[in-house]
Amino acid sequence: MNFRHEWKFEISKSDMYVLRQRLRAVASPDSHAVNGTYRIRSLYFDNLSDRALREKLDGVSIREKFRIRYYNEDLSVIHLEKKSRMNGLCRKRSAVLTSEEAGMIVNGNVGWMADCGRELVTELYGKIRSQGLRPKTIVDYTREPFVYGPGNVRVTLDDRIRTGTDCREFLNPDCVTIPAGEETAVLEVKWDEFLPSVIQDAIQLSGCRASAFSKYARCRIYG
Repeated sequence: MNFRHEWKFEISKSDMYVLRQRLRAVASPDSHAVNGTYRIRSLYFDNLSDRALREKLDGVSIREKFRIRYYNEDLSVIHLEKKSRMNGLCRKRSAVLTSEEAGMIVNGNVGWMADCGRELVTELYGKIRSQGLRPKTIVDYTREPFVYGPGNVRVTLDDRIRTGTDCREFLNPDCVTIPAGEETAVLEVKWDEFLPSVIQDAIQLSGCRASAFSKYARCRIYG
């Protein structure tokens, strides 16, 4: 996948309600959503010196992070993902994991990854060994996604952000999570070569500017 443009905005709940109505008028709901939304659970990796976190907070222009993710408490479809950023552009690569494989990674049983035949899984294994990457925190939230064909635009509204510090419980849908700081919402906008004016107009909010908001960084406030 090529690099894409991405904007993020930290917004209030009232802003989210306004944007929802605007986006419903000009864009289409993502076909993967159930009744307009879905739940996301991610497990993020970092090393002992919290390199991914520090690079995010310091605004390093070229950086990467690994995570394992599943949706709507469905353990039949789990993905390992690598999110890369370069000078404001982003790219995501992914590989399928079984629930058994995800469980082994969570519990530190990683030897099988070296020869599994999936490039991204093998890359994570190499960085576990060479950089000391380890599971760091669980991130939960609800996402309301919209798509718009021209420009391959994807707009999402994320809220109810929660965190769990016991990474061993990642595959337990009932694991204990707590709110990640103050209640807030996040608007994310991704597109390829151009962002259509109809979407630009729909996401305009007074006094709201793109930021470097990170759900991973927000959820690390507890450890």
